[in-house]
Amino acid sequence: MSARSVSWPTLIDWSAIIGLVFGGCCSNALTLQELTSQHPNIGSLVTFFQFFVVTIHGVRKFVVLESRTVPYFPRIRLRKRRLPLSAYVIQVALYSTVSLLNNAAFAYMIPMPVHIIFRSGGLVVGLVLGRIMGKRYSRGQISAVLLVTAGVFLTTTSAVYRSKHVPSSLDASLRISGPSLSTYLTGIVILALALILSGFLGVVQDRLYGHYGNISPAKRDLDGAPPVWEESMFYLHFLSLPTFLLFSREIVIQGKALSTSSPSFSVPLPGLFSSPSALSSSRSIWPVELHVPRAILLLVVNALTQLLCAAGVNRLTTHVTSLTVTLVLVVRKAVSLLLSVTFFGRDTPMDWEARRMLWSGATLVFSGTVIYAMSSRKPQAAIKEKKE
Repeated sequence: MSARSVSWPTLIDWSAIIGLVFGGCCSNALTLQELTSQHPNIGSLVTFFQFFVVTIHGVRKFVVLESRTVPYFPRIRLRKRRLPLSAYVIQVALYSTVSLLNNAAFAYMIPMPVHIIFRSGGLVVGLVLGRIMGKRYSRGQISAVLLVTAGVFLTTTSAVYRSKHVPSSLDASLRISGPSLSTYLTGIVILALALILSGFLGVVQDRLYGHYGNISPAKRDLDGAPPVWEESMFYLHFLSLPTFLLFSREIVIQGKALSTSSPSFSVPLPGLFSSPSALSSSRSIWPVELHVPRAILLLVVNALTQLLCAAGVNRLTTHVTSLTVTLVLVVRKAVSLLLSVTFFGRDTPMDWEARRMLWSGATLVFSGTVIYAMSSRKPQAAIKEKKE
């Protein structure tokens, strides 16, 4: 496609996607790291609040209020869906479990750089699942997956190496130096399980989008329904909310811990929220100050950036193939890694050897992903030429 043939709506659409993926997801990673560095045991609360905010955002598009003869009691119904509810059952189970596991891993002192790179190892799971399903892979693809595997191993080992070789004077400032090796390995097992389930989720979504996603723009405008990606994002989060009842007690405890944490910010409120006597005795136009814990603000910002991130990734999945999605997300994770090390590297100092292992692992993971993509295009091009 030439540059002249690209329309303004297409450019705006892609600009929005790139902005949501990189701006939303990278900001989300930074706020999550800041939040979990002070409160590592709030994985359930973070996940629930993210799902709640995304659900609230989608209510206006997917929940319809109809007037009835009885006043003040409108009829509530869900808008007609493109996908049947049965198509979301497996997705919801996998998606909610993966999200809970990924956020729960922070309780086991998994550093954010390890978290980012480990989750970039999805190609390994994808290749194994593909082989089980009867797919064949080229030598280049297999070599790329081996590079990714080696990179994940190096990155995982770098945190263990750092915890064993950090000077005693720095022990108090390092989160990874506190827990035992068994605690850290438990967190790695949790991330590995989430990675495997995420691979299954990708297979399910590929088939569903392939079957239901090819809807013509004319029909989309005719029925007035939101696009498939928006519907999927809403129902994955909305239908997952009941599962958090199993963690309700834990979520309440985590919420109380955040509400009583310090430091806090003072948010000025107008005189509308104060008593008349207080308003008359005060000369300030902002006589009331609401003290909000910093952790609560981080939780809200994290949920909002998660909404932007989810919107960008879901829109991307309906525009390009899953392979391209993987490439874009790997680049995004590389940017998140750089930002994480830049902004939080001083909080987790490491010696030269551990740093070399971390960056070597990251290079192998990201390079392996690019090589895998290049190797995947060659067979497709050869098949296309053969048909022509």
